[in-house]
Amino acid sequence: MSKLVTSYRALALVVGVLLVAGSISSILKYLLTEGSDLQELGDQLTWIWLVHGWIYMVYVVVAFFLSRRAGWSLQFLGVLLLAGLVPVMIFFVEHRVVARLKAEHPELVG
Repeated sequence: MSKLVTSYRALALVVGVLLVAGSISSILKYLLTEGSDLQELGDQLTWIWLVHGWIYMVYVVVAFFLSRRAGWSLQFLGVLLLAGLVPVMIFFVEHRVVARLKAEHPELVG
């Protein structure tokens, strides 16, 4: 598997996990009653959004280079980028990207 595809898959997994964790921390912080232990935990976990943002920027660059090398449209690139901002969506998109790469560009995957 090429380094670009491996990097994309690893970044997609990390971005997806951070996005889900950040969403859970926001739910804990803003939807629970004031002063509860879980709300305080949500307050303590707000750093997850900062880490997600930095890693997402790297993900954007890698996704751009992967889409250019594969010759995909700007619309599909938009889906790749949107997936890093919608919780859980990135896991489905990553699976679709790998399947599409195997079908269209096996030299990039294996």
